[in-house]
Amino acid sequence: MKKLTVIFSSNPANNADGREGLDLTMLSASFDQNVTVIFVAQGVFNLLKHQQPEANGGKDYISTFKALPLYDVEDIFVCSDSLSELGLSSDDLIMDVANLNKSDIANLIDTADEVLVY
Repeated sequence: MKKLTVIFSSNPANNADGREGLDLTMLSASFDQNVTVIFVAQGVFNLLKHQQPEANGGKDYISTFKALPLYDVEDIFVCSDSLSELGLSSDDLIMDVANLNKSDIANLIDTADEVLVY
């Protein structure tokens, strides 16, 4: 089975990358792919609580990230260095995710067959 890693690195307020990455993640997982999800840099904002994208004319897809375990996506990580740089903590996120530092993330990426960045 191919191991796919999806990295969310873009701020959800700036473009539709987060929604597209989430759609691809769920679609891949539904076809029994082994999917790992990592949130880094501005992509951490995809997991923030209390977002209201509808206020800016967007659609609320953020809460859908909480459904990833229903698609058997269990390997969900956030960059602890990015959290610190953005002045955030795990308590600010909509779901519990494992924290990894940049070095651990690099090692995880090395194990992937394919890496997609959104």
